[in-house]
Amino acid sequence: MDEKEKELQEFSLEDIMKEFSDGPEQDPEEVMEFQRQTPSQVQEPQEEPVPVVPAQQSVTGDTVSLERIGAVKAIRENLERTQRFEPVGQDQNEEPEPEQPAPEQPQKPEPFSGDWEPEYEEPMGDYVPPQPIVFQPRSRLRELKKKLVAGPEKRFYDLSELGVGKLQFAMILCFLVVLLSTAATVLYELDLVPADRMKLMVFGQFFAMLVAALLGSYQLLEGLGDLLRLRFSLNTLLVFTFGVCVADGIFCLQELRVPCCAAFSLQVLGSLWSAYHKRTTEMGQMDTMRKAVRLDSLVASPDYYEGRSGILRGEGQVEDFMDNYDRPGTPERVVSGYAIAALLAGIGAAVVGTMYHGLSAGIQAAGMTLLAAAPASFFVTLSRPMAILEKRLHSLGTVFCGWQGVTGLAKKAVFPLTHEDLFPVGTTKMNGVKFYGSRSPDDVVAYTAAIITANGGGLAPLFEQLLDSRNGRHYDPENLRSYGEGGLGGEVNGEPVLVGLLSFMKDMGVEIPEGTRVNQAVYAAIDGELCGLFAITYETDPGTAAGIRTLSSYGHLKNVLITEDFMQTESFIRSKFGVRTNRMDFPDQELRQELRAVEPDPEMPALALMTKPGLAPMAYAVTGARVLRTACRLGVAIHLLAGLLGIAMMLVLTWFGSLHLMTPANMFLYELVWLVPALLVTEWTRAV
Repeated sequence: MDEKEKELQEFSLEDIMKEFSDGPEQDPEEVMEFQRQTPSQVQEPQEEPVPVVPAQQSVTGDTVSLERIGAVKAIRENLERTQRFEPVGQDQNEEPEPEQPAPEQPQKPEPFSGDWEPEYEEPMGDYVPPQPIVFQPRSRLRELKKKLVAGPEKRFYDLSELGVGKLQFAMILCFLVVLLSTAATVLYELDLVPADRMKLMVFGQFFAMLVAALLGSYQLLEGLGDLLRLRFSLNTLLVFTFGVCVADGIFCLQELRVPCCAAFSLQVLGSLWSAYHKRTTEMGQMDTMRKAVRLDSLVASPDYYEGRSGILRGEGQVEDFMDNYDRPGTPERVVSGYAIAALLAGIGAAVVGTMYHGLSAGIQAAGMTLLAAAPASFFVTLSRPMAILEKRLHSLGTVFCGWQGVTGLAKKAVFPLTHEDLFPVGTTKMNGVKFYGSRSPDDVVAYTAAIITANGGGLAPLFEQLLDSRNGRHYDPENLRSYGEGGLGGEVNGEPVLVGLLSFMKDMGVEIPEGTRVNQAVYAAIDGELCGLFAITYETDPGTAAGIRTLSSYGHLKNVLITEDFMQTESFIRSKFGVRTNRMDFPDQELRQELRAVEPDPEMPALALMTKPGLAPMAYAVTGARVLRTACRLGVAIHLLAGLLGIAMMLVLTWFGSLHLMTPANMFLYELVWLVPALLVTEWTRAV
């Protein structure tokens, strides 16, 4: 390449602007300065026609190629668009696109507001920053209420629509039928019925038996329903008893003998009474659950203390109750099995009587056997104790999680007592403060509060409040030590501090001034010198006192005190609540700390649910379960004895043909005899 061609290729921006601009020359630095100006400083230039450049034009006497002319035109167009603030590369014939509005930026919420969330920087690599925890204190309550509305509340309103008025009316009418039938039976036994009125009396008894069956028709249908569900209950046995008594009544009309109307009507009354108890009990439980704003549970923790299970507190679920409250328990299964055996015994009596004494005798023996196998009080032996106990539990906001909850709470166990159980919030107060020596009161309060707050317990909030009211300094104690019942020790700000009862201070060699004899007070000593006295008042809550008394009255239940407060000694508990502490254990502080750290296993079933805080709901759940289990077991045992004895007597009388002893009066008296002990046993739960 020669020198002439090299000169043609070397152009500067200044040469190009001089050649193709129609105006005066512009310095490139001025152009760059113009581009740096803000839009407010630049005026819109007037449009000027672009000069037409010929294919070949002399520039300093030389020829310029078309490619270089095109490049020069592109540079000039870019400069003009820059002056008009147009995007580079846009065609002049193209209309500029309408300017899109900027997306609206969401307004950031104020910090610490309900919608505010902290912003995180861009993570590096695969690191994922922790997400903020959204604290919703009412989410648990909303979830609880949703489950309560779908379960207990719906069931409560269903039962309310059924009500108990019809049952009560049926019971009253059935009781009148029993009285009339009993009066007619007594007249027949005393031979006071004229012969010409005998047929009318037999028909009246038969009609009264049908009326009793009509009043108890719901119970008979329930018995048939149990049979279709492959279950056998006392109501199912009552259905067979009614069929046999009707057949026997037809023979009674032919033979002019009185049917067993009184005994059968009494059994129907017992069945209606049992249905009334079951419905009121279920309504009470559902009402307790639907009003709940909290659900605490009692859970058994195996091998909690000295090889015994511990009854611990946990978080309850609605399903713990709804899935178990109507599940049959062991007593119901025992009664169901016995009812099948009683039916088989009745069939056996019918076969024996028919074979040896004819069909009429066989039907009569079968009816008597079935009536004797299930006395009227047998129907309420399980429902009445629970109905009586439910009235007490309903007022306390407690429900059992089915029979498994009753048996789980009735076993030998340990019941731990914390300071919240003994003295709920608001029952512990500071009655006065007195300072001794030359120490600053602020230092005395700060040192004492440091030791007590580090130990925890019911006294910690009192001393924290006292320290904050004096704008005191917070210290972290070192070498904190518990001396058992009576006192604590540690180092605060490099000085030894003792905090405890009067007896503890004397044992530690602290000199106590004359006249200082406040037993219910916290003494504080710094460096071996008494510096402060804080009088404490413990108010006794009536519900807590009743709960501790009922817990202390059962021998199979041991109470273990696991509170951190050194003031709650054995003598203090005995004098404050008036209970015997020989059934209560007071372990050392190290063991207490271990017991407090035990958490209930979430896989363990809940035994009872409490909808109200406090010790009384938990205490009466434990003691009530024990009494309920005892009453049900004893009631079933008594009635099994009565039923088996009645079956044996009827079979013997049938075998020997002593049908004249199988009278309606004797059968009615037999049921009345067993009614007395049964009602006494079911009353036991009233004493809880």
